[in-house]
Amino acid sequence: MPTNQLRVVQYIHEKKLKELSNCNINGLKGCICSASKFFKIIRQIKLMERIAITWQVSDVSGWGVFGLNLINQLIKIDGLQPLLLLPPDLKNIDPISQRLLEPLLKEQSELSRLSSLNIGKIAKISGAAVLHHLTDALTISDVSKTFKGDKNLGIVFFETTTFDKLALQHIEEFDSIIAGSSWNGEVLQEQGLKNIQVLLQGVDTSLFRPFSNGREKLSNRFIIFSGGKLEYRKGQDIVLSAFKKFYSRHPDAILAAMWHSPWPKASRSMQLSPHVKSLPELNKKGEQKISKWALQHGVPESAFVDLGLVPNSYLPNILRNVDAAVFPNRCEGGTNLVAMECMATGIPCVLSANTGHLDLISPQRCYVLSEQKKVPSASGETEGWGESSVEELLELMETLYDRSSKSQERGIAGARWIQNLSWNNQARKLFNFIESLGDEL
Repeated sequence: MPTNQLRVVQYIHEKKLKELSNCNINGLKGCICSASKFFKIIRQIKLMERIAITWQVSDVSGWGVFGLNLINQLIKIDGLQPLLLLPPDLKNIDPISQRLLEPLLKEQSELSRLSSLNIGKIAKISGAAVLHHLTDALTISDVSKTFKGDKNLGIVFFETTTFDKLALQHIEEFDSIIAGSSWNGEVLQEQGLKNIQVLLQGVDTSLFRPFSNGREKLSNRFIIFSGGKLEYRKGQDIVLSAFKKFYSRHPDAILAAMWHSPWPKASRSMQLSPHVKSLPELNKKGEQKISKWALQHGVPESAFVDLGLVPNSYLPNILRNVDAAVFPNRCEGGTNLVAMECMATGIPCVLSANTGHLDLISPQRCYVLSEQKKVPSASGETEGWGESSVEELLELMETLYDRSSKSQERGIAGARWIQNLSWNNQARKLFNFIESLGDEL
């Protein structure tokens, strides 16, 4: 095919890619056309109903897992096909799931090729709603600048509470803004935005559910789990401080930390902590030396397990051997997916009573860090954040140490409640909401 020609392909109802050599502009089933005509033509393509996402699907990051679960559920809806606008980053995915996603991956690859030849131009995808990832500052990505749908919705999980006026004006252009927590929704409404819809993320309840056969490993140790990328906002410094004291009383305790992320530089924010004196060193691969950092802060290697960067599908096998999970996070823009996954397995969980966690907590289904002090900041960007008490966390660790039936019952109550937030339910709610925005996309 000449370099100035592109093959436009349509993802059809049978979930297969077809390349048609004959150009039929009116029907536009598929055609060969010049690059300059591609973005004009794509506006005319009447695809089946689509929901496209502008962020990268992955099995190792929060946004990525959110996208992966959303895609997996949208595929199940009759008459709807999701659309990936970025290539995925799937580290460990089973062959069956890979086969299910394969048509989408092929389509995305072709779409990326076409887009690379038309940099700076905007493509409108007819018959589609595009979900646009919004940053913490409410800005959009280059992908969102390239692709538009008949309906365009912003998806946001922000932690800061100060916004540029121009950014607020720009997001008003979306048909709706989907806020990942009630706290996010309230903050945006306080900024004068009207088109806000709160929709909580879901949990893969086929993976994360109570374990019927109990502990398999290290049953003679009391294991506390802490998850989330290492940064000031996630509060791992509070976990280390409390666990150091807890371990001095209970030498059978282990802290299992899932603190790595694809963005190790995020840990630099930990320099704001009043509890730690240094940041983790990096090895030659640019990975954080988490165990050494914990040791420097009083937690010996025998009491610490660095879980590394854990693919989402591997996490249940880790959680089945955990006695408790603690989340003294200073802020969560969403509802903290890792905390939700822990709750779904029936593990007794400790959560801070601030920001996105407020959608999850109840004394009937988790243990609550109710003492929350303001988190100081120079420009007010931490308004609404909460500083949990090390002593209160330590006290709750002691409460959970005896593995009482009361704590187990609370964990199971949390698992029952979280079933309402299965990805099946939440994806369906999103789809129904998009349909409500107009007659036909």
